[in-house]
Parts: sequence; structure tokens; C-alpha cells
Amino acid sequence: MKFNPDMLNIYAITDRECLKGKEIKLQVELAIQGGATIIQLREKNISTEELAKIAAELVTVCHKHGVKLIVNDDWRAAVMSGADGVHVGLEDTSVAEIRANTSADFIIGTTAKTVKQAKKAQADGADYIGVGAVFPSPTKKNAVRITHDELHEICGSVNIPAVAIGGITKENVWELRGCGNRGIAVVSAVFGADNPYTATKELSEIWRRVYRTRTALTIAGSDCSGGAGIQADIKTMQAHGVYAMSVITALTAQNTTGVSGIYEVPAEFVAQQIDMVFSDIRPDAVKIGMISSPETAEVIADRLKYWKAENIVVDPVAVATSGSKLNSTEAYEAVKNMLFPIATIVTPNIPEAELISGMKISCAEDMEQIAKFIYEKYGCAVLVKGGHSVNNANDYFYIDDVHHGKWFNGKRIDTANTHGTGCTLSSAIASNLAKRYICEIAVMYAKQYINSTLMSHIDLGKGNGPLNHGFYR
Repeated sequence: MKFNPDMLNIYAITDRECLKGKEIKLQVELAIQGGATIIQLREKNISTEELAKIAAELVTVCHKHGVKLIVNDDWRAAVMSGADGVHVGLEDTSVAEIRANTSADFIIGTTAKTVKQAKKAQADGADYIGVGAVFPSPTKKNAVRITHDELHEICGSVNIPAVAIGGITKENVWELRGCGNRGIAVVSAVFGADNPYTATKELSEIWRRVYRTRTALTIAGSDCSGGAGIQADIKTMQAHGVYAMSVITALTAQNTTGVSGIYEVPAEFVAQQIDMVFSDIRPDAVKIGMISSPETAEVIADRLKYWKAENIVVDPVAVATSGSKLNSTEAYEAVKNMLFPIATIVTPNIPEAELISGMKISCAEDMEQIAKFIYEKYGCAVLVKGGHSVNNANDYFYIDDVHHGKWFNGKRIDTANTHGTGCTLSSAIASNLAKRYICEIAVMYAKQYINSTLMSHIDLGKGNGPLNHGFYR
């Protein structure tokens, strides 16, 4: 892979003033040994040829340790030296122009100070963005500050990673927690230190704790056959690199042919499970599946509001793939009235969308109308899944009155392995939301994952077989 977001963890930028005459090659090597994951060479007021010469020397050092070298501003010098990429500012050569004149594996980063600039960088083909200054910086004293909320908004607006830059030190790096940036770019904190090795090692250890593993909670029923419910959710979250936690609402005796029994977990014990999860490892996203009683729906809504849960995905499951009914009419009404209003997105299939709206779906336009109806009534984004013969597995996504709706077109895959598809899709969306993707991108990636699991056939069960949750391409 030419570019991995993990490269951005500790993004060390050289600076002659900070080095104060120290040999640049040695200082860069010390920084890498201390934990720098990418190096940017920044030299001012020299020619392309001179810059390329310095870069070529650093390429040898960086590549010896498996670290990429990025050249600041001058993409021609980067190409001449054999460096791995370039970082350009807002007033430098455009990303689109550089992309048109370099190889496919050439890494391009650019600066973005607004959501609009971030989206343009992504559209032009940038691999990552640098956002800042996040704190007052010794190298950019007059830079306009990017606030915590602005950084979070910019990072969440695109699906390319962002690195925060500007005045970052071991003392203030904790303030970036939860902003969504993939890494930190440091100048004086590394190359202005007496020992770049020690300084980088300390920053790296702190950042590892700040940029913790993303987490997701599934609140759903258990499927002893492993294809749906809690078991499918955990497998899906794990496939997405997200740490999965679970709150069990019911135990089911089921397999690929049907459900033979449901044992409901008392509502007060569901609440206790939620409290224990949130009080220790806070979830970045929550997926809600099977709810078997109105009392359970009520306590879930109460506890999620209490903990101010974010990124809530509600899969309003009514009937299993096998056709078995999973909850009562009263429970379904409670899910709609108590959980939809706090949801980020709900993911009904066509029968469920009809049940929610009281309307019939017979064509694509009906899906659009019902999605908008659900949004207007409950205030959440909606993904109406079209896999029940209305169209060729096309899903309709409606987010709000400003952005309206969008079709995610899909091709029907000829397979009997469909047990747990709804659970899997909603868990994939929750996983992507936990990883700070915006809702539309979270849905898009979830659709890609579902297609992968459906195309990777595993021959299990006598009925509707399970998906291959571990297959993700």
C-alpha cells in the first residue's frame, strides 16, 4: 500500500532554526528511532536542485528505517531526490496538477483550514491534509488558530486522514483528544529538543494513549448460531478494526432455518450492562438491534441520553431473515418513539420501512417518499434498504432537508448466505461512524463491506447461511 494513515502518527518536520547547526541527517535518524513515523523536509530560500540534494541524503536515512520522506512545497525536488511525496500549502502548486504529473504511488498532502478546503483537497486527490495551527507556534507566531470544534468538523468532513499541526507539545497534546485527527505534526518539540530521540519517544507514547482504539457498542439479541445479532455485530466491528462491546437484550434459540425460542433479558439488567460499559470504556458509536419489549426500549433510551451517547445506529429489526418474528408490536412502537429520535441513522429494509410508515413500497419513488417521511417525523438520517425485490439491491439514503437524499446503487448477488445481513450492515455503519467518518461515507463503506461478505461464499447451515464476516476486500 502506497499510503497508510498510520504513517501520520508522529509527523516530524525539520527546521534549520530549531536544529541550530546540528547535522540534519543525525537528528532525523534520532527522531525516527524515537518513534517518528514520517519525516517532512522543510528548507526555505534554496533552489530545487539544492533541496533535492538534501532530500536525497535523507531518503537513505528514512528508507533504512522504513519511514517515508515528504518534501515541503517543491514536488519537483521530491521527484528528483526519490522522496516519497510532497506537502503543499494553499498557495502552492495545486494537488490536482501534482497528481497529474507524478506516479500513482506519490504521496500528496496539503493544508486545509476549512471544511471547504478539506473537501476540495480530497476531490483533487490528496492523500492527507494538515490542519492548523491548533496552538500558538514558535515557527508560525501569526497563524490563525483552529479551535477544537473546528478541527473536529474538518476531520469529520472527509474520509482522508488529517494531521494536526502548530505548537503541539507533550503538555498540550491531550487537548486534541477526540478531534478526529490521525496524527500530530511537530517541529520544535522534536528538532528543537536537546535529544530528538527522547523527545519523539515521549510524544509517541503520549499520542498512542490520546489516539486510542475506536470503540463501538452493540445492544442487541444473541444468535447462538453466530450469523446474526450480537455475534454478527462483534465479528463485523472486529473486521473494521474497532473494539467491540455488547449489551444483550435477549437470548434466542435460532439457526439458519428459524427461531425456536426467545428468552428476554430483564430491562433493569440491560440498563446495568449499559452503565457498566459507559462508565469504563466509552463507546464511540452504538448499534441497536433486537428489542423484545417496550420496557427495554425505554431503559436503553434513558441510559443513552444519560451518557450522552453519540453515533447511534438503530436497525429496527422486526423479522429474522428466516421469516421468524422477533418482537411484539408494542416493542416495535417503543423503538420508533423512543430510539428513533436519538438515532443518528436508522436502517430499515422494505418490510420494516412499510411497518414504520404504514405505507406500501412498490417502486423506487416510494422508498424516497418513506425515507423522507421517517426523517421528518423522527429527525434522524434514514437508509431504506432495497434488497427485498423492489430494485436491484439499491438503497436510498436521506440525511436532512439541506442535503436531501442519495441512491447507493448495488447489484444483487446470487447467494443463499443472507442470514444476518441487516445486523451486519448496521454494525458496519456504526464501526465507520466510530472511526469518525461522516454518515454518508460510513454508509458507503458499509455497503462495500456487505458486498465483500456476500461474495465470499461459505457453505454453512441448512437454511439462509451466514455471511463471511472476516472477508473484507
